[in-house]
Amino acid sequence: MIRSPAMTFGLALAAALPLFASAQLTANLGLTSNYKFRGQDQDTSRQRAVKPALQGGFDYAFGDTGWYVGNWNSSVDWLSGNSLEADLYGGYKFKAGGMDLDLGALTYVYPGNHHGNTTELYGAASFGPLTAKYSHAVSRDYFNWAGAQAGSGLKGRNTGYLNLAYAHEIAPQTTLKAAVGYTHFAGDIHRQGVPHYVDYSVGGAYDFGGGLALGAAVVGANHKAFFGDGNKARLVVSLTKTL
Repeated sequence: MIRSPAMTFGLALAAALPLFASAQLTANLGLTSNYKFRGQDQDTSRQRAVKPALQGGFDYAFGDTGWYVGNWNSSVDWLSGNSLEADLYGGYKFKAGGMDLDLGALTYVYPGNHHGNTTELYGAASFGPLTAKYSHAVSRDYFNWAGAQAGSGLKGRNTGYLNLAYAHEIAPQTTLKAAVGYTHFAGDIHRQGVPHYVDYSVGGAYDFGGGLALGAAVVGANHKAFFGDGNKARLVVSLTKTL
């Protein structure tokens, strides 16, 4: 039997209805005193500790299937002509061998200047309070470090980032958090003299209930002599609300 495109779409939609019926949508809003990504300031227009950023997004989980998609956004100022970072991601969460596993893909989009656009594949494993996550760049460039989209002929693909994180509730509604990360740049970037570097974060969060939480952490990275004050350790305070 030959099916029309409309019939094929209708059958696919009918098959997907159970997933949509059990889907769970959550949203989040946040304000931070300084948006740092992998230890580096995402507002390089001002050389000061407090550079507020407005953030927010949503997560859409397909019930108990483990599949999810989401979007997260933040104000930024490190690319000319651009003031927004928009992250689009999707993946699959499951359990194996007593661990919580998460596999997915994430694209960082900078609408005003596409030279920063970067796509990564990631995998994470959590066991108790510990989480290890590795992200691997598959786009031609890595946040414009190679200048691939500007026609440099260089590539940022295969830049990797490993993060080890610890989170443990030390008192009712109070969680201690610590993390260390390592960025290993692709050869075309590293050969230009850009050093691989380590970032860190030590702090905690207090849950007020109702989805409202206050967080504070000292965040920074090494190789400040090369990267400048953007890698300087800062006390970052954030207020988030989950809806």
